Amino acid sequence: MAWRNLARVRGGRGALKAHPVLLDDAQRLDAQLGEINWATPPEGSVDRAFSAPSGTLAMRTMGEQTDPPVVLVPGAMGSKEDFSLMMPVLAAAGYYVISFDLAGQYESAGAGPENLTPPRTHYEYDLFVNDLLAVLGSLTGPAHVLGYSFAGIVSQIALTRRPDLFRSLCLLSCPPVPGQSFRAVSRVGRFSPLVNDKMHAGLIVWGIRKNFVGVPAARMDFIRHRFDYTRNDSLRDIVGLMKQSPDLRAALKAAPQPKLVAVGRADVWPQYLHYSFAEAIGARFAAYGAGHGPCEDAPHQLSRDLLALYASAG
Repeated sequence: MAWRNLARVRGGRGALKAHPVLLDDAQRLDAQLGEINWATPPEGSVDRAFSAPSGTLAMRTMGEQTDPPVVLVPGAMGSKEDFSLMMPVLAAAGYYVISFDLAGQYESAGAGPENLTPPRTHYEYDLFVNDLLAVLGSLTGPAHVLGYSFAGIVSQIALTRRPDLFRSLCLLSCPPVPGQSFRAVSRVGRFSPLVNDKMHAGLIVWGIRKNFVGVPAARMDFIRHRFDYTRNDSLRDIVGLMKQSPDLRAALKAAPQPKLVAVGRADVWPQYLHYSFAEAIGARFAAYGAGHGPCEDAPHQLSRDLLALYASAG
């Protein structure tokens, strides 16, 4: 049992009296998370290189290759390390867990459009989708796929192109609106059309580096380290792609794979938009006491809900 102070209500004169809140095991484990060394791989994980259409991707795996595969795809400015607390939980539950840095990001910085045949000058949706499909196609069977933030858009496109490679789909903190997805970001979204993609990406990176949201010091040290490797042109192009998010709601709703939309209650997009998106695609919905990264702040709760999703896939 844990205790919390309930928020001040409108018209009240002070904080309400603390009331007991019953927590399940996953919530309790998340509440006990301390300082994490994000640069240290989970014990038992294996790092390797994967040859994708855009170049060499840094990949991390955990579990037995004969177990059902789970692919956790990080978003822009992220990396496989975002799932360091989830991989051991899912592997212990009997799954072969794979994650990789997107092309242009962190340890996959060498992968990019210049490596395609024929070479291209910009990161485009097809580049990221074809990389993901290559990873899925290398596995022994269809996978449970989680796409985080921008990778949620990539995963949606991949599912519509190769549904045979998917057992289920989780969209974690994924932009919940098609088209210019930044327009719906809380408070500052209305200003997004006023800046170009390069400036927009720079402002996002500046805000993260300044740590306005109060990320713990150890996590912030790793984020700054990761920025030293991530390519600026990949961030610029991804910002541009997120202003052209395809509307795949009808196709996703028609897909038979079970789906989950999972978000933090303090995500950059309002929770009601995520809920409406889940309804539109016929997905389950889960919200956690976190911001944009429940995989970091609520890993046991998210893993719990993923395991329930996987069980429903048969």
